[in-house]
Amino acid sequence: MPTGSGKGKAILFGEHFVVYGLPALAAGIASETTATITRVRSFGWKLVDNRPAMPGYKEKKYEEQKASIENMLKHLNIDSTKTGFQIDLGGDLVCASGIGASAASCVAIARALNEEYSLGLDDYQINETAYIGEMGYHGTPSGIDNTASTFGGLIWFVRDLNGGSPKFETLKLGSSADLVIASTGLTASTKVVVSDVRKKKDDDPDWFDLISREYNQLVNDARKALIKLNFDKVGILMNKNHELLQDLTVSCKELDNLVNIARENGAIGAKMTGTGRGGNMIALAPDKTTMKGIASALERGGAAGVWTTSFGV
Repeated sequence: MPTGSGKGKAILFGEHFVVYGLPALAAGIASETTATITRVRSFGWKLVDNRPAMPGYKEKKYEEQKASIENMLKHLNIDSTKTGFQIDLGGDLVCASGIGASAASCVAIARALNEEYSLGLDDYQINETAYIGEMGYHGTPSGIDNTASTFGGLIWFVRDLNGGSPKFETLKLGSSADLVIASTGLTASTKVVVSDVRKKKDDDPDWFDLISREYNQLVNDARKALIKLNFDKVGILMNKNHELLQDLTVSCKELDNLVNIARENGAIGAKMTGTGRGGNMIALAPDKTTMKGIASALERGGAAGVWTTSFGV
């Protein structure tokens, strides 16, 4: 039976700074979405979504998901009025904002369609197809989510401020790292938060230039530390990145509370991830036993959802 899979993602470094052309580091995490294609006698396609999810997520995203699938079918020249199939989604990636759930489903479906229809697509073409699918969710996505989902490992991402295609570089580590992801249960408007940061930049450009130079050094140090598997250094840099995001006013008391709980229970480093003012935080654990302890502490501390995973290979 034709199947495909796509990884979830976590932004390790670079939230908001990436908007201004500074590099970001994203991880394709081990948790993934799977898709299976089954031919049916009737024409058209049907979706059966068995993915674990935060309450209301799949219902809220359903219309966007339909547009996403239609985008990919058109891109792949698959005419659903002349063929019929069912898409079953599953896997262990929890559908929640901020962990690349939409991109993972796009990659998984693209790979399953590739197998079912013998399209001969390589990973770069799968990534392109998934990007087209992501447009159904996000209009004009950055492309970082589907790239992390397709290739896994680490993605070094730099936005082209002149409107050209962003620069992607895929990196593989020699070992995996354990990660805890926790949700505040709050959702902020990305547009509003990004606008607020821009206003702070415009009001005090010298301050923003100083903090940007500090971040640029930090993310380059993080890249080197990750490649060398120096996770103690990575943790220190994650903590510092969180402080810089606090300075940008994109963290919040709920995120800071979860970050502090993770650190107090053995995390090497912890920070918010994504838009901020809600959403998720991530914590780097030294081993799987500590990872489980961090997850339990975050659950007791009021996190709306907690997941354990890994990244790097």
